[in-house]
Amino acid sequence: MATNRGRGRPKAISREMLAEAAGELFLERGYDETSITEIATRAGVGRSSFFNYAAGKADLLWGGLDERIRAAAELVDVGASASEAVVAIADGFAPDALALAFANAGTMRIEAHLEAESALRMLRVSRLTARALVRDGADPLAAEVRGGAFGAALVAALRAWALGGAGATPLAAHMRRAVAAAEAR
Repeated sequence: MATNRGRGRPKAISREMLAEAAGELFLERGYDETSITEIATRAGVGRSSFFNYAAGKADLLWGGLDERIRAAAELVDVGASASEAVVAIADGFAPDALALAFANAGTMRIEAHLEAESALRMLRVSRLTARALVRDGADPLAAEVRGGAFGAALVAALRAWALGGAGATPLAAHMRRAVAAAEAR
């Protein structure tokens, strides 16, 4: 395939463009069968350029959520409650490659990846919410247990949102329901 690398502006690239190319390939070939080189080629960039936007395939799926989890931790640091921080993760979250992966897990042959990576995000949310709960007077052991419920609420809300047609309703609506369940005693 010949490419024109002559005059004009270079192709604009973003993590979202790479994620779109990855999603297409995951649907066609499966997650494990898709290489970073193939993703970069589909997006029209070199393999080395890929790493300017993502650390790996997983980052294309989880990067947006990871940024929101970091922001939620910062909210806790400035006094937000556990439930406020978790709901903030979902505010304005648009359908992305992660929603596509949850909705098409079987086709993408990505179930094991989603399970393992979901567990990491549940742990991160568990820790940041437990920190907020302890700060607000909860017993540390109880805070860890309740924090785990908040982590599970995040993943359950994401999965319900994706399977229900991400974009049909805001993720925040699912998150508020999941947080209410996590807070129920």
